[in-house]
Amino acid sequence: MNFKKSMFLLLTLILSQLTTAQLTGKVIEADENYPLEYATVALYKSGNKELVTGVVTNFDGIFSFAGVKPGSYYLETSFIGYQISTSNAIVINKRGEKKDLGVIKLILGSGNELNEVVIKSERSAVVHKIDRQVFDTKKYQSTVGGNAVDVVKNLPSITVDGLGDISVRGSKGFTVLINGKPTQGDASTILAQLPANALETVELITAPSAKYDPEGKGGILNIITKKGAINGTFAQINVRGGFPSIEEYDTKEPAQRYGIDATVNKRTDNWNISVGASYQRNDKTGRREGDMFIINTPENKTTFLPSDGERSFDEVTYNGRFNIDYTPNKKDTYSVGLFAGKRTKERLADIVYYDNHAISPIGGNTRDYTFSYYNHNLRIRKGDFALGSFDYAHKFDNESKISTSILYEYTFLGGPTENDNLGNPDNSIVYQQEYNTNDNPLYGTRFNLDYQWKPFSFGTLETGYQFRDLDHTGKFEYERDGVLVPEFSSDVSLKRTIHSGYAQVTGAKSKWEYAAGVRLESMDRVYKEALQSEATENVYNYDFVKLFPSASLQYKINDKTNIKTAYSKRVERTTTFKMNSFAEREHSEVFEQGDNTLEPEFIDLVELGITKKLKGGNSLYATTYFRHVENVINRVNTLAYEESGAIIDSVINRVYSNVGKSNAIGLEIGATIKPTANWTNSIGANVYNYAIDGILNFKHRDGVDRSYDIDSKSTIYSFNLNSTYSFWENASVQFTFNYLSDRNTAMGEDSRFYSPNLTFRKKFMDDKLTATLQWQNIDMGLLSTNEQRITTSGANFYTTTNYKYEVDMVSLNLSYTFNAANNKSKFIDSEFGKKEF
Repeated sequence: MNFKKSMFLLLTLILSQLTTAQLTGKVIEADENYPLEYATVALYKSGNKELVTGVVTNFDGIFSFAGVKPGSYYLETSFIGYQISTSNAIVINKRGEKKDLGVIKLILGSGNELNEVVIKSERSAVVHKIDRQVFDTKKYQSTVGGNAVDVVKNLPSITVDGLGDISVRGSKGFTVLINGKPTQGDASTILAQLPANALETVELITAPSAKYDPEGKGGILNIITKKGAINGTFAQINVRGGFPSIEEYDTKEPAQRYGIDATVNKRTDNWNISVGASYQRNDKTGRREGDMFIINTPENKTTFLPSDGERSFDEVTYNGRFNIDYTPNKKDTYSVGLFAGKRTKERLADIVYYDNHAISPIGGNTRDYTFSYYNHNLRIRKGDFALGSFDYAHKFDNESKISTSILYEYTFLGGPTENDNLGNPDNSIVYQQEYNTNDNPLYGTRFNLDYQWKPFSFGTLETGYQFRDLDHTGKFEYERDGVLVPEFSSDVSLKRTIHSGYAQVTGAKSKWEYAAGVRLESMDRVYKEALQSEATENVYNYDFVKLFPSASLQYKINDKTNIKTAYSKRVERTTTFKMNSFAEREHSEVFEQGDNTLEPEFIDLVELGITKKLKGGNSLYATTYFRHVENVINRVNTLAYEESGAIIDSVINRVYSNVGKSNAIGLEIGATIKPTANWTNSIGANVYNYAIDGILNFKHRDGVDRSYDIDSKSTIYSFNLNSTYSFWENASVQFTFNYLSDRNTAMGEDSRFYSPNLTFRKKFMDDKLTATLQWQNIDMGLLSTNEQRITTSGANFYTTTNYKYEVDMVSLNLSYTFNAANNKSKFIDSEFGKKEF
């Protein structure tokens, strides 16, 4: 080939590239607005309808056509179970033109188009998006027959300790959403009432955007219930039974574990009706071994208080759920939800305090006396609730959307505590009998109004307003030997009103995705409290007007690698329980007390991460983060004082108060590893340095202000392993291991905590019937499974308690499903009351 011909071909190639264009866009699900991965987008010529080329969307729903020549075209977008979308004409009329086709929304199919087609593929255990990680709950077989707590504890950076408290990156404060709807409640309580069988995915949003309520320093867990693609009737019933306990722990009654839950869902073109009911009995046996000593300097003596005894939980939950969606046309959607139920949790702590030695002088070995007694402590917490919601959404011709939501909740919280000090070994001797109860009716209202449209070429604008109102009262009465004790009996009231508005822009261009917004919030809080023996009521007001900004940015390096960064400002609000400054006698050795001037925690979070897809279905991700918290609320143990100022030798004062500030800097990593086609491993780990620095100023019952320095630092780590091996198409075995290291608190340390589990699953009857055999908390007398020691200390006291909960628990779950593909059930959940349970 001569030089002229070579130059001619090169020039031709350059000109051909200059005369081509690029088309980009995004495909999402119309109802829930989440991206659709692997949707097919085909490009056709408008004239002869000839297929030019086709592509599939990536995991963010993004597609791109390169090398498109000038001319007239149209798109056909399709995805399994959804109606095909055909675009209007797309005209390319100049060289190098780039067109952003915007967002294409696919609507679920209305018929039985898929009845003759069966497509089987393995969905990724985790999908990474710009603002969240999405976990497939089907990957956690050990959770079948359990609840949502059993699911989330397997996720990277989420841990559950020996007391059942859930933490996200070491923080117990986070918000739970149900199908994107906010709830306000104790996370463990909310998740414990959701059957694991009903979950489709769990979304972990560690740096939420401004459109979400800013509550929760750990971010948001969004629980997505199962949904399907076609019309019809879906029904599922799950029955669970636990085998007798292998270890009895010398408990008075054996643990009982059984349950049943059922869901029926009917869907047509216009209606989606869901009805559900659940009954669960979930007992947990165990023991409590403790030791405590208190140095009484004024009286020159030391009190030792070793103890041992039963600590078990009996928990019964039952509820009914109803939800109905009505879609008369493609533009309007109405939804009504009702949810009512009861929950009772009994905590029994029957403890023997043996060889109680008071020694004088301090540091000496002379016994003044030896005394042993038996403490019966039964705490019953009840939660009866009823709530209802109404939602409406309208889509306009210009693709903008307005939606509104109203929720009203009534919850009655309460329950008595029995505390009897009896003789030992002769329990018929009564030294003291105490009884306290509380009635806590709660009323909550929430209203949302949201609007989104695309006035700019670079993104979608979302704005909204939210109103929240909480009215929570409490009446605490304490009796000793049948006589009311005024110093431990009080009335409290918390009223909180919040108005907030937000605006944010989200968009994508080329290899970039971005979101930025700000939320303006005004909060007014009025807290009232008074001893029942006093006529005067103390009133404490607190309010603020604050901005809560957020931003996130993601860059696509290539088809397999993304990097992203985010910032979010959050708030952790106070509860009535933690604000009650009058001491409550919970059991023999503890006064529990709050702070009536408690301020919310304010949180700043920054994170930077990378995700990488590898060959053979393997993947890897890593995220570094920094979290700063002002007004840290922490539980601190101090010495208890009589009103006269004398030290109470055998009682610790447990105080909730603002102690200063904390910083956490950490690294979160996760990986999916498939050594063979039948063996899949998901590994997640989190390591962070946590430091608390501040001073606790608190007024005790004797009226004296005392200060305690708070300075605690440590490195904490956790990891979760999920390993699944499939023997054949419908049988598999799974091993999970959850580990949480030692970790520091404001005045002590909580020990490591771990739990291994093994699950075998087999499907029958064309996969309609699933049998799951679970072996939870594997120990076999060789390990220290499900065991945790909690230690606190101060200048004049030391207390340590080792909690040993049940191990080697075996249970069987049977699940039968009718028309599994049809399920689109969704239910509302508590907004306010569960946080106070």
